[in-house]
Amino acid sequence: MGDKATLRIWRGNQEGGKFESYDVETYPGMVVLDAIHEVQAKQANDLAVRWNCKAGRCGSCSAEINGKPKLLCMTRMTAFEPGEPITVTPLKTFPLVKDLVTDVSNNFRVAKKIPPFKPRPKEADGTWRMQQEDIDRIQEFRKCIECFLCQDVCHVLRDHHKLEEFAGPRFMIHLATLDMHPLDTIDRRPMMKDQMGIGYCNITRCCTEVCPEHIVITDNGIIPLKERVADDFYDPLKAIWRKVFPPKHKKSLPVLPSDPPKAKAGKKTEKKKESADAEE
Repeated sequence: MGDKATLRIWRGNQEGGKFESYDVETYPGMVVLDAIHEVQAKQANDLAVRWNCKAGRCGSCSAEINGKPKLLCMTRMTAFEPGEPITVTPLKTFPLVKDLVTDVSNNFRVAKKIPPFKPRPKEADGTWRMQQEDIDRIQEFRKCIECFLCQDVCHVLRDHHKLEEFAGPRFMIHLATLDMHPLDTIDRRPMMKDQMGIGYCNITRCCTEVCPEHIVITDNGIIPLKERVADDFYDPLKAIWRKVFPPKHKKSLPVLPSDPPKAKAGKKTEKKKESADAEE
């Protein structure tokens, strides 16, 4: 028989709810997600919690434990003092669905707005060349598991509810991955300023503190992006220089229509018919 621990779990939905307390027996190696599964199996079969891999790789089991955004599967029960209540709540930044499950779909809508990687043409021998240091720089950002803990802790999203104005730390890192790639050809800096709201970040580094992959989000990703945007839009000399001598490979984002131009296609068909009639 192991020691006992008390979980205070938020139960409810958008209409309201309350904390319910559950006692569970602990065992060596037990994590908070294991304890919640014990509650599901023996005390509250209808307890809603999102999880998948239970190995810290999928980012599904994000929640707040004693007020701190964490992964349930990576937080060991031994991290708490014996007899200390363990309070588990859903992510505060996102709309509540039920119990510990929140609606994080806004993150996927933001992701769709960011144009994907577009490499420059290959060299004459059919290959690309780049410096190893440029490759190494963005490898850190690729470790992101999209747990959205950084989105949850960001005060711009959490306290000021600027989900429409600010993309959030996760997508600043995604933009950094693309913008710092030596082969990418799209200039996303106007988008960072006008659509992604990079100016809202005031460098508190709270996103870096909660990242389970230990990505240095603020210093290695967001600050360099802010400097690049500032150079383009707020440094008058550099702005003039970039207009006169634009980057060799980077191009501004094309403005594409949301739907295919069906009317134009029709006009082309009519012109073809007219030319065919003229030939006859």
